[in-house]
Amino acid sequence: MSATLTQETSGHSSAHAASNLDATLDYRDLSDRIVAGDAATAEELRAVLSSSDDMLLDLLAAAFRVRRATFGRDVQLYQLQNAKSGLCPEDCGYCSQSKVSDAEIPKYRWLDEETLLAGARQARDNRARTYCIVASGRGPSDREIDHVTKAVRRIKDELGMHVCACLGLLRPEQAQRLAEAGVDRINHNLNTSREHYAEICSTHTYDDRLRTLEVVREAGMEVCSGLIVGMREGHDDFLATLDELSRLAAESVPINFLNAIDGTPLEGTAELSPRDCLRSLCAARFALPQAELRVAGGREVNLRSLQPMALYAANSIFVSDYLTTEGQRPEDDYRMIEDLGFHIVEAATSEAGCGI
Repeated sequence: MSATLTQETSGHSSAHAASNLDATLDYRDLSDRIVAGDAATAEELRAVLSSSDDMLLDLLAAAFRVRRATFGRDVQLYQLQNAKSGLCPEDCGYCSQSKVSDAEIPKYRWLDEETLLAGARQARDNRARTYCIVASGRGPSDREIDHVTKAVRRIKDELGMHVCACLGLLRPEQAQRLAEAGVDRINHNLNTSREHYAEICSTHTYDDRLRTLEVVREAGMEVCSGLIVGMREGHDDFLATLDELSRLAAESVPINFLNAIDGTPLEGTAELSPRDCLRSLCAARFALPQAELRVAGGREVNLRSLQPMALYAANSIFVSDYLTTEGQRPEDDYRMIEDLGFHIVEAATSEAGCGI
C-alpha cells in the first residue's frame, strides 16, 4: 500500500467519499495498475469496502486478475492441529480458549509426539500443503519448545512436509530454535488495528505481537500474519491492519471472519454478510498482491453458499476442522475447487507456510 492509513475524523464523510469513488472507479484499470506494480491507494481500498452489491462481480473479476498474475489458478490447502487446547491465561474476546470464555470446548495439555505425527500424516492424506501446529497460551516455555522441535524434526525426516507453528509470543532464542528444527513459518496474527486492539484484548498489546513477528523474521523464518473481520471494527481499522501487514511483507495472510462462539465476549456479534466478506477479500488482494491470501476461520458460517467465489481473490484455504470448531468436509473442498476449474497444489510440489 502506498501510505500509512489514518483514522477518518468522520465516518459519514469517509463513507460518502467512498461511495462517490465507487461510482467512478474502474476496477479493471485498478487491477491492471496493481499487476503493473502500482499500489492501490487508501481511498480506492476504502471504496472497495463500501462498494455496492451491483459492482460485486466486477470487483471479483478485478481481484482475480491480480490473484492470477502471481498464483494462477492454484489453491493451497493447510491443515490445523490443535496441539494444546484451552487453559489460556489471555483474554482475547474472540477466542473460545481464553480465560474469559465459557464456551464448551475440549481442554487438554500438549499432545504427545506420536499424536502430532499422526496429525501430520492425516494432513498429508488430506492433500494439505502445510501442517500447522497450534497451541493455546501466552507463549511457550522452553520445555514446550523442546517438545515442538522434536516433533518437527520427525515430521521433516519422515514426511517431508512443510510446517508452520503458532505458539503465541516468542523470545528471540525460541524463534531461533524453531527455525533450526525446520519450522518454515510462524503464524502470529495481528487480528485488528492498533487503535482497536484494546477493545479485543487487555492481557497483551499490539506491540507485543509486532515484536514476535520481528523475532520470527530475524530468525530467518517466513511471516504468516492476518486478521479477523467482524469484531465491531471499522473499515479504517481493517485498512490500517492491511497497511501494517504490507509493511511487514508477510508472505502469508489469513483472513478470518468472526465466528461468534457462544460463551465468548463477542457472542452474538453478527456484522458480516457473505458479500461483505468478499469485499474484504478483494480489498486484501488489492492491498497485498504478492501475499498468499487464505480464507481462514469462519469461512463456512459467514460466506455460506458464496464460499467458492472467495477463491477468485484468495488462493488458499484450511482443509478439515479448525481449532475448536468443525469445518467443511475435505471432499466438499476438493469438489468446490474442481468445479471452479482451479488446481490444488500438492504437498510434494510446494514450498512453505501457514496461518490462522
